[in-house]
Amino acid sequence: MAGLPAAKLAHFGFHVRDFERMVEFYSKALGMVMTDTGDYYMGGKIAFMTRDPAEHHQLVIASGRTDVGEFKVINQISFKVDNLEDLRIYFAWLVKIPVDNMNPRNHGNAWSVYFHDPEGNRVEIYTPTPWYVSQPFGHPLDLTQTVETITAETEAMVKQYPTMVAMQDWSAQLEARIAKADPAL
Repeated sequence: MAGLPAAKLAHFGFHVRDFERMVEFYSKALGMVMTDTGDYYMGGKIAFMTRDPAEHHQLVIASGRTDVGEFKVINQISFKVDNLEDLRIYFAWLVKIPVDNMNPRNHGNAWSVYFHDPEGNRVEIYTPTPWYVSQPFGHPLDLTQTVETITAETEAMVKQYPTMVAMQDWSAQLEARIAKADPAL
């Protein structure tokens, strides 16, 4: 694996039984703010929460946890790389080794590659885009395209949504919301 870009642990997602209670708990206990919420493409609801204005989410809460069957508690374990070229390098590596259930996605605010580890846990490697757009948001992503092509296509796509703003503007607004929500103040 020498030569692969650094991938830093960035956020964690898990399935919960009581969606509203868990969102309220992390808001009150850790002062996290919800950045987005909506219907989850895998069913149920999903919430994105953070305390870092530079990160859209540090915690993902997804409804649907049960005590029956093979349902997993872990929704995903996510690793962040520095840029889109690093993500393309990982994508090529993952194709080569290979991994199960690879699913590259364009979230508008991030480019991601999802795949499963040998026990079926979902893993994500991602990098942020220069834009914010409301989540959940997901479109197929072709990481065989050039960085320039992916960037241009993403920009054209997110400009169609009224929630699209530059990530630095969204982060500044989020920083103010986090300060206001801090339970220790």
